[in-house]
Amino acid sequence: MSRGMSRRAWLAGSLAAGGALIGCAESIPKGRQGVDLWFSYGGKNRQLLERLVARYNESQPAIWVRPVFQGDYFECLAKLRTAVAAGAAPALSHVVGEVVPYLAEAGVLEPLSDYPGAGELDFVPSLGQAGTWARGAARPLVALPFNRSTPIAYLNGKLLKEARLEPPRSWDELTEAARALGSRSGAAPRWGFECPIDWWFWVALVGQAGGQIIEPNGELSLGGEAGAQGVLLWQRLVRDRLMRPPPGRDYNAWEVVNQDFLAGRAAMIWTSTAFLRYLEENARFPVLAAPLPKHTRRAVPTGGTFFVVLRRAPEDEKRAAWEFLRWMNQAEQSVDWATGTGYLPVTKQAVSLLETRGYYQEHPNDRVAYDQLEVAMTWPWSRSLFRVQREVIQPRLEQAVLTGTPARELLDEARALARRELGSSEVSPGTSSGASSGRREVAE
Repeated sequence: MSRGMSRRAWLAGSLAAGGALIGCAESIPKGRQGVDLWFSYGGKNRQLLERLVARYNESQPAIWVRPVFQGDYFECLAKLRTAVAAGAAPALSHVVGEVVPYLAEAGVLEPLSDYPGAGELDFVPSLGQAGTWARGAARPLVALPFNRSTPIAYLNGKLLKEARLEPPRSWDELTEAARALGSRSGAAPRWGFECPIDWWFWVALVGQAGGQIIEPNGELSLGGEAGAQGVLLWQRLVRDRLMRPPPGRDYNAWEVVNQDFLAGRAAMIWTSTAFLRYLEENARFPVLAAPLPKHTRRAVPTGGTFFVVLRRAPEDEKRAAWEFLRWMNQAEQSVDWATGTGYLPVTKQAVSLLETRGYYQEHPNDRVAYDQLEVAMTWPWSRSLFRVQREVIQPRLEQAVLTGTPARELLDEARALARRELGSSEVSPGTSSGASSGRREVAE
């Protein structure tokens, strides 16, 4: 928001923009119960979602779902918060996982546990509500997974073969591979490694160094020394010109990483499994996906979004939204989405179907993120976690890497601000952001 713009004017503008988008949506056929679905996928992922919605609309005569694109995740969230405040929210939307506790604690999400068939959902444990958050199974069901992901490594298979290297399995091997694969001479210099300077990847580093963001007793530690070790790794790689910190913020930086990889300007990158199909289809070299390396242990966070039903929507729309969500979580839809994008299949039935069809044997890159779920980290349940991420930690990560400010100094500052914002009373006790010892069989 610009300093010259009042909050009222900003809200009015956001509502006008949201209204314009809704106004452009298709009309509801006569006799159908309409449901607006707000979403954030772009490119081919958007096309695939729209095809799935069209398939649902054609499969039955009672409900008509209208997909409405609302920008990236953060833009969609801003519009959703504004619409909720104005009493104009859609019945159905998807939101990033870190913001689900905020919306749930604010009372704007519909509890779904008592809807027909809710007890029969067979989500992969680490991807559903029960396994994504500490004590997630003890809370009313308010979020259903669909496009879920982990960070993975992507490597230029041609360069890796020429260098006679294997995908790095440790931080030390990552450093050596970046040194071997990079080239700073000639007309087309190449970085050995590139990764967005982003909270999600830093959380992975914290886990790999043996830490967790919030301790089991609720103390916000930001990983302690492990948090500093993650930043120090980035600082060393950047200082030694082995890693490029991409310009831009949020998904602009992620897109720079993707384009550098496709253009041969980066030999290795870390990004989401969501880009797997995009990178495979657009690279002019073999793309090899690999798990993230360990330091003292292996660990990755999960990411992506959940479908949520808005509590104040009309009852008929909420019931219709639920029927659509049940259909979307059937194995065939989950398989189509996963194989068309690179996102993870979110139900056990979908995974079994992929295994039965031999899909993973033909597409081993797709198996990488799923196998990483054995070391998936859980998120703490806190209504302020998203704000701490966006407003406190993210800018300090960027400052530390780009300016060389001492990592421990900045994390001490971030920890003090985050504790003030978060408050340990908001955090669920129990296992939080540490890596699990194995795939958890927690019933949704």
